[in-house]
Amino acid sequence: MACDLLWRVVGEECAPEMEAIRIENVRKVFGGAVTALDGLDLEVGAGELFFLLGASGCGKTTLLRCIAGLETPTQGKIFFGDTDVTNLAPHKREAAMVFQSYALWPHLTVGQNIAFGLEERKVPKAEIKRRVEEALDMVQLGGYGERSIDQMSGGQQQRVSLARALVVRPRCLLLDEPLSNLDAQLRVEMRREIRRIVKDNGLTGIYVTHDQEEALAMADRMAVLSWGKIGQVGTPEEVYRRPVNSYVAGFIGETNLITGEVMEARDGHCFVKVNGAALVGAITSGNWQPMPGDPATVSVRPEVWRLHRQDGENEFEGKIVERSYLGQRIEYFIETVLGRQQVVEMDPHVIHEIGDQVTLHARHRDVVVFGK
Repeated sequence: MACDLLWRVVGEECAPEMEAIRIENVRKVFGGAVTALDGLDLEVGAGELFFLLGASGCGKTTLLRCIAGLETPTQGKIFFGDTDVTNLAPHKREAAMVFQSYALWPHLTVGQNIAFGLEERKVPKAEIKRRVEEALDMVQLGGYGERSIDQMSGGQQQRVSLARALVVRPRCLLLDEPLSNLDAQLRVEMRREIRRIVKDNGLTGIYVTHDQEEALAMADRMAVLSWGKIGQVGTPEEVYRRPVNSYVAGFIGETNLITGEVMEARDGHCFVKVNGAALVGAITSGNWQPMPGDPATVSVRPEVWRLHRQDGENEFEGKIVERSYLGQRIEYFIETVLGRQQVVEMDPHVIHEIGDQVTLHARHRDVVVFGK
């Protein structure tokens, strides 16, 4: 693998080439009673920015800590490439972790914070200086090495934390909700910065968050966790557009979840009866074989509903009962035979009023059906 210019800091050496990370049947039980991870299998490709996503308590941080070596699985194995690292000490895994709290020492300068890991590894002083300067350049903080931590903004402190992780030349960068303490504008800026750093340096990144928008904007692929199990793995588009169950559909973005009864299934689509009306959508879970009379759940994203389109599929009449003007889009709530539907109209120049009667349409391929 060719040396990336950003890794000239290490002299004539290249950054370590990252291999895939593989999780095999990992289970973690705390106190003999609380199961945080329940037999997980997962593979993260070399060079991927992979997200672990889920609600609080779903097991995502526990899995990250097992990968880092800060927790040991109760059972199962973790591999970096072909190497079993399940019981390997954290510092021998060549993985660096960035924490939500930054974990910076206030009595040290920016440069001293970044250099700490190199000093622990007994790296020569001249090389430490070179590598610290290069790490600062990587996170666009060149020349800030002599500043104290309390002179840095929240966004700058997060960059220092990233530089400290990068300076030890990790094969894998592990990030535990690193942007949760930043304001909205800084979070958007740091999303782009973290993705750039991971890709420019050829790292494998594993990123824990509960922020769906963050994951959709940054991830190559993601896993949605629930109660220690994986609900779905895929690209952001796959998980958003083709959720395989109601938990994933409801967690990733906003959606209308509609319950009904299977009428029939054919050609990869399911016809669902809802209050006497028929709603048609795509079947996304290969494990579900719908039979007439089975309960079913239908997911329709708010932006999937179209208003006043001619000859549309899944056509329903409704009455607007709420409206919110959001600048680039307008959000409506519309009473229909399917129940109250959230609808996002992306054309802010066409404005409907509360009380207006409207017609909703949704293409069959954009509607998703799964077992209840």
